[in-house]
Amino acid sequence: MIALYTDPRCLDHAAPPGYPEVPRRLRSILETLDAWGQAPRAVVAAGHPHAAAAVAALHSAEYIQRFQRAVERGDGILDSADNPISSKTWDAAWGAIDTVLAAADAVATGERVFAAVRPPGHHAEADRAMGFCFFNNVAVAAEYLVRHHGLDRVAIYDFDVHHGNGTQHLFETRGDVFFASSHQFPFYPGTGAAEERGLGDGRGATLNVPLAAGTGDAALRTALDEEILPALQGFAPQALLISAGFDAWREDPLGGLQWSEETFHYLGQRLASLAEEVCAGRLFSVLEGGYDLAHLPRLVQSYLEGIIDFRA
Repeated sequence: MIALYTDPRCLDHAAPPGYPEVPRRLRSILETLDAWGQAPRAVVAAGHPHAAAAVAALHSAEYIQRFQRAVERGDGILDSADNPISSKTWDAAWGAIDTVLAAADAVATGERVFAAVRPPGHHAEADRAMGFCFFNNVAVAAEYLVRHHGLDRVAIYDFDVHHGNGTQHLFETRGDVFFASSHQFPFYPGTGAAEERGLGDGRGATLNVPLAAGTGDAALRTALDEEILPALQGFAPQALLISAGFDAWREDPLGGLQWSEETFHYLGQRLASLAEEVCAGRLFSVLEGGYDLAHLPRLVQSYLEGIIDFRA
């Protein structure tokens, strides 16, 4: 089994007509996983004691204040048209943070977890919102594992169709957090070229594997088995975090890759195997993208089935 972490506040971030990152994304995933029964929900208490410090460790105070004031004023967007805000967006963003921190506490004890949250996070930079994202959930969790739980090496692998620019930039000068990404390129947000390998002390702790539009299962599996997994294995992290985006699915309206459902299952199996080998099974997946509402819940379940099947 795998523990499911979520917070009802994540459903309260309202979306304007035509906006793809809608509450139904999360609601349908939760309904499907509840019916499946192999991912029991954990209790997440609002107001994690380290939430404010964890966010402030990566996001600037000016940005956090600006985000809060924009919501309180009733502004319609924050920083870009890709980031509409409503009266509950601030609360939803903190619901996601409370969730990933509670999940990180569980991962530190050896659990395998899936954090089903929104808004997503991997595009959020230190000082601005981008691409539907406000706080960088996976990055905040990784930094919390380093600072609060004393881990020396944490790895993040992002398989969303869009490059996790925010996550890369937050850690690219450091050697204690390894960031790997497979993504469509060239594509939004414009980052993620293979030449981007980190800076200064972080040189070599970033791995980007860009994939051309139309790339299907075979190319991803080759990249995973020949580049990404060996690099993660060589880094030997004490916890493996996954930015789990499902918009590389062949029918996703915002993606141009052609992955099948079976590839998400394969990802789950291979990542669970790696986590078992290098970090005592500490595998922490955080929901990012995925906008084909008809198929998204099944894709998430297939990925989690892959994780569980490894232990079957």
